[in-house]
Amino acid sequence: MFVNGVEQQEGVDYTVKGDRLLFSRSLAQEGRLGPWRWALIFFGIAGTYRKHENVDVQYVVDGAPKLATGIPVESPGR
Repeated sequence: MFVNGVEQQEGVDYTVKGDRLLFSRSLAQEGRLGPWRWALIFFGIAGTYRKHENVDVQYVVDGAPKLATGIPVESPGR
């Protein structure tokens, strides 16, 4: 398990509950960009520099390593 390329430890950084990974801290997601921000980016006036954390999960199936990247993040209330 990696967040932004940094390995996370089960029991320390996250726990597994069913098919969910529960992190001990909140993970930031940039969210949708509005039309004004898209226009600013398109015309090269501004960029987007909001915090956005990527979750990647490395696992093994039948002895073969697998990697799931860009796992969607849900807030705790969902």
